[in-house]
Amino acid sequence: MFDVYRNDKRELLVLSKGSAIPMLSSRHKWRKSRKRVFKVSDEIKSAVQRHGYYVRSLRATKGRTI
Repeated sequence: MFDVYRNDKRELLVLSKGSAIPMLSSRHKWRKSRKRVFKVSDEIKSAVQRHGYYVRSLRATKGRTI
């Protein structure tokens, strides 16, 4: 399972469940999404496994879901 956060700059942060927000991304106020995410794309899953997190702007992918 994954935890999904958003910030005021319309960025998306995906972490594995129970992980702390990385220091690189902690300068923004992150709000946790109310929905639990069980399945994500292979791209996001591999990025979370490699780096511990996945960040992207929601503006570039308007209308796309996780």
